[in-house]
Amino acid sequence: MQEQPAIEPDGAPQDKAQSPDQAIDAVAARISALEAELAEMKERWIRAEAENANVRARAKKDVDDTRQYAVQKFAADVVETAENLKRGIDALPPPTDDTPEILIKVREGLEGVERSFIATLERNGIKKQDPHGQPFDPNLHQAMAEQETEAHPPGTVIQAWSSAWTLNGRLLRPAMVVVAKAPAPELTGSGNP
Repeated sequence: MQEQPAIEPDGAPQDKAQSPDQAIDAVAARISALEAELAEMKERWIRAEAENANVRARAKKDVDDTRQYAVQKFAADVVETAENLKRGIDALPPPTDDTPEILIKVREGLEGVERSFIATLERNGIKKQDPHGQPFDPNLHQAMAEQETEAHPPGTVIQAWSSAWTLNGRLLRPAMVVVAKAPAPELTGSGNP
């Protein structure tokens, strides 16, 4: 029976002329190479796991955003209805001593409907923000006009034509506002005839 040559750890036949020290050195070199390869594979695995965790986190955020804001167009339409209801209430004449009782009851009924409607919107993440008296914020307000006044500091919302509306913190519709500005200095001159 013919003797088979010894096999190195890397699969190559071992040369019989190698001394034991050379064989140990070859095995140590092979172990070092395998350890380096293992370290490289471990590094790749850690990076792949981190990338997978990032992909999962982005996907979860996308799903959460989609769930929260999927109704954004519908919410904007509903907000318009809430604004129209408020305009309808404001169009009613203010109550006085001689106001007919039916008109008082209509106003009270509409105000109750508005309160209930606003509460329903708020339970579903749609919030109304009254800008009156607040500093002008271009992220929430759309300036429709500026008005000179000394009664309010410049940059303050002095009148709101509509409220700001948000859906889960994201702006649905900006408030349309009038912003205070400082009065222009009066020009005095002696050159006038």
